Amino acid sequence: MQPPPGLSVESNKVCHLRRALYGLKQAPRAWFAKFSSTIFRLGYTASPYDSALFLRRTDKGTILLLLYVNDMIITGDDLSGIQELKDFLNDLYITQAKYASDLLSQAGLIDSKTVDTPVELNAHLTPLGGKPLSNPSLYRRLVGSLVYLTVTRPDISYAVHQVSQYLSAPRSTHYAVVLCILRYLKSTIFHGLFYSAQSPLVLRAFSNADWAGDPTDRRSTTGYCFLIGSSLISWRSKKQTFVARSSTEAEYRALADTISELLWLRWLLKDLGVSTFSATPLYCDN
Repeated sequence: MQPPPGLSVESNKVCHLRRALYGLKQAPRAWFAKFSSTIFRLGYTASPYDSALFLRRTDKGTILLLLYVNDMIITGDDLSGIQELKDFLNDLYITQAKYASDLLSQAGLIDSKTVDTPVELNAHLTPLGGKPLSNPSLYRRLVGSLVYLTVTRPDISYAVHQVSQYLSAPRSTHYAVVLCILRYLKSTIFHGLFYSAQSPLVLRAFSNADWAGDPTDRRSTTGYCFLIGSSLISWRSKKQTFVARSSTEAEYRALADTISELLWLRWLLKDLGVSTFSATPLYCDN
């Protein structure tokens, strides 16, 4: 690393970085360590099953804080404690939300038409379809933002999973699918998940697999979701690591991944005070 102008560094010396600059590999770790030590001062503890979940139990109830990068979800039944936490965080951190609008403007989607689906039915992308993009940086930033959005939009998970496979060498056909996803989001901006207060606290799991769905490497895609009562709480779409020799093998691999996530959810619910003594039904279509 070259020293700044006017600063000389002796040979065989190592520069110790005093601050974690944004964009460096150490920055996320330093940010999480800083946030954790700060929130611990308020009496919060980290969940043993999810290091990004912080809990605080008081005489008035429980407060939960879930951290995702530099965003967070705060909930609980101690309303005064939640307000105290919000006031504390507002005094420490300032956020800004201009990045998404800048990306849409660069992609030319401010006045675009809407579509009904995030991707065409039975669409299969390949690494060599279309022409290489002259400047792939916009594609990578758009896909990165879409990956972030799948946390609250399960309906685009599969489509985003498809386009995220071509970040290293994106082409025009991949970019067209990204634009289609963005147009779909524009037409469904008010779509969301509904969580009923009367929904029973009964966990259910659903698993499926797309056997040899990728035309390039013939690997299958695992998909699963979990519901508490009628409320969707977790979902995933991910390509399997190995090539399945049959649809049965692909389904079993999907079931194994689903059970792994299921065990973690049961432990997490137990930590949140939700009883998980009864067996959890797991459904598949094979």
